[in-house]
Amino acid sequence: MNPLLEAEQAVLGAVLLDPSQLSHLEWLAPDHFYRPVHQALFTALRKIRGDGHPAMEGEGPVPLSWVTDAVDEAGLHVRGLTASYAHLLVSACPRPAHAPVYGRMVLEGAIHRTVTQHAIRLHQEARTGALRGEVEGALHYADVLTGVLTDLARRWGTEPRLVAPATPQAPDPPALPSAQVTRVTEDEEFLLAVLVERPGAMGEVVDWLRPGDFADPVHGKLYRCLGALHHRGEPIDRITLLWEAQRRGLLADGTLSDDRFAAIYDGVGAGDAEWLGKQVMRSSLMRTAAASARAVRALAEDEALAPGRLINHALHALGPLDEVRARWQTAHGRPASRAPAPVPSPSGPPPARMHAALARSTPHPAPFPADRLSPGPAPAAARPPSRNHG
Repeated sequence: MNPLLEAEQAVLGAVLLDPSQLSHLEWLAPDHFYRPVHQALFTALRKIRGDGHPAMEGEGPVPLSWVTDAVDEAGLHVRGLTASYAHLLVSACPRPAHAPVYGRMVLEGAIHRTVTQHAIRLHQEARTGALRGEVEGALHYADVLTGVLTDLARRWGTEPRLVAPATPQAPDPPALPSAQVTRVTEDEEFLLAVLVERPGAMGEVVDWLRPGDFADPVHGKLYRCLGALHHRGEPIDRITLLWEAQRRGLLADGTLSDDRFAAIYDGVGAGDAEWLGKQVMRSSLMRTAAASARAVRALAEDEALAPGRLINHALHALGPLDEVRARWQTAHGRPASRAPAPVPSPSGPPPARMHAALARSTPHPAPFPADRLSPGPAPAAARPPSRNHG
């Protein structure tokens, strides 16, 4: 049983039975269908409608040429489509008048599929960028993903908003390519050694580098200690750092061992703090991009998650990456700019949104009060009219 496949077949069968249903599916695009043969057939149906097919006159039974012409047109672009399959699609449609609802099912599947594909691309680019020491590719694909989510929200009939999930996902542990682990650890230790030994070095990085940017949690906690000393205006050296670490419980709970601390204060201590800080932050940016991509993919693969919530939760999952990006740009002397924020349309809902909204199930009419009910038998519900092939 495949609900998405049945929905695709049903919406195409509805249009084959009743060509007028195409006017209620303007918001549905061919690439929203998963199967290539369905994409080709939906494209063909829209094309022959635009060419003024006689079936669009709206009077009398639907001519059989509406089916055969659509199959012939689609057959120019895809193999394996036959008239018998078109008739199978017709039999797969319970009610042609429900075409907009079937179409929304197809769109829902497309939203999950599209978000998954773009999240995978962002994750791949983040891992590649970590190996190459580049960030531009990951930031570009993050912007692409944000734009895709915004467009899908408006096609679905809602405004894109950042909404946190009711049950926050447990953050994945930072994932680094194996080739990066040693180099990142060395950069972080080298940076901490410079910050301890060189007076004034904290002032070069404190405005944009955060403890969470360190891949090693111990290094992040030591950087927090250095930040506290800097904030209070106290001198920074090996002894003051060790004292601050003790006050924060890092020695009592075993977080900071003698060997870990010795690796820092026995370091060279001479270097460019700003350059090293940017190296640490570049690694942080790529890890954050990869973590955001994994979170978005996990949301998209949850078939029980409604499209509106999926889109809004995915936008929220990209928030940490926007925050790190803003600090990255500050570190490089550029005005901090975030990814394009999803904003409501100033001219009101776009046509695609209105069409999508009309496809939602209409509310049932309120029942009559008990004292107004007729004692006679209720009339049978009328079946929606549909045009049959002649």
